[in-house]
Amino acid sequence: MKDRQFGRLRFISGDNRGKYPFNHSLYIDGGDACVIIDPACSLEKLSRLRDKEGVDMVWLSHWHEDHFHYMYLFDNSPLWISERDFPPLTDMEIFLDWYGLEEESRRAYWKKVMREQFNFRPQREARFIRNDEKIDLGQVKVQVIATPGHTPGHLSFFFSEEELLFLGDYDLTSFGPWYGDVASSIDETIKSIRRLKQIPAKKWIACHENGLFEENPGKLWDNYENIIYEREEKILNYLKKPHTLEEISAAWLIYGKPRKPLEFFEYNERLLVKKHLEHLEKQGQIIRDKDQYRKK
Repeated sequence: MKDRQFGRLRFISGDNRGKYPFNHSLYIDGGDACVIIDPACSLEKLSRLRDKEGVDMVWLSHWHEDHFHYMYLFDNSPLWISERDFPPLTDMEIFLDWYGLEEESRRAYWKKVMREQFNFRPQREARFIRNDEKIDLGQVKVQVIATPGHTPGHLSFFFSEEELLFLGDYDLTSFGPWYGDVASSIDETIKSIRRLKQIPAKKWIACHENGLFEENPGKLWDNYENIIYEREEKILNYLKKPHTLEEISAAWLIYGKPRKPLEFFEYNERLLVKKHLEHLEKQGQIIRDKDQYRKK
C-alpha cells in the first residue's frame, strides 16, 4: 500500500496494512501549521516526517493505543483531542478503567504492554477540539465531525475543498465496528456511521486495512452497520437456552473462533458480547435472571 498526496493532505499508509497495533495516518501541510493525525502508522515514516518536514500539532481522533503509538516522537508538539476522550491519556489507571479491566493480573499484563509496546506517557494538557468546530490552518480548512460511539469523544475530519473525509476508526472493515469500551455505545455508533455516510466527500480515509477509498464505499457502509445486527442475531439464537456471560463469550460468536494472543482476543470477545447483552436487554429482547441471559 502506497502513501498518497492530495494537495496539502497526505495519506500515510501504516505498517502491516494498518492492522492493529498500527493504523493509517494523515499529514496536513496547512501553511500556517503542519498536523499529524493519529501518529501510529510507522516508526520509520513518522521519524522521517518529524526530522524533514516537521509537525506543529498532533491530533487524535480518539484515545485508543493504536492511534497514539508513536506520539512520543512529537513530545514538543501540542496535543489536540476531544475533551471527552482526554481522561484516559492522563493516567494509566484511568486508561485501564476505561477498558473495563478489573482483574489485577490482567491490569498488570496491559500496563506492561502499554508502556513497552505503545509507549504510554501520561499527558498533562491538551487543546480540546470542539464538536463541529471549523479549524483554519491557513491553506487548509477542516470541519470537525463529532462521531461518538466507538469512543465517547471520537472525531472525524472533513476537508471540504479537497472533498476528503477522515473516518478514523469507522474503518469499514469486514470485522465491523468496535464499541466494547466502558463508555462505548452501540446506538451512538449506528448514528455516527449514518452521519458519515451523508458527508459529501469523494475520497475517504479510514485508519485500518483498506484505508483509502477513492470511490464511494457504497454497500460497504450498509455492510459495516449490518454486522452489528448480525452479531445480535447470533447472540439471540444462542440464547434460546439460558447462558451466562462467560458461556456466551466462550462460544466466540463475535470473532468466530479463538484467536491468539488469548489475553487480547478473549477479553475483546467478552467486551463486545457484554455490550450487546446490555443493548438487547434495554430493548427488551432478552431477560436476565441472576447470572444467566435468555431470549424473551
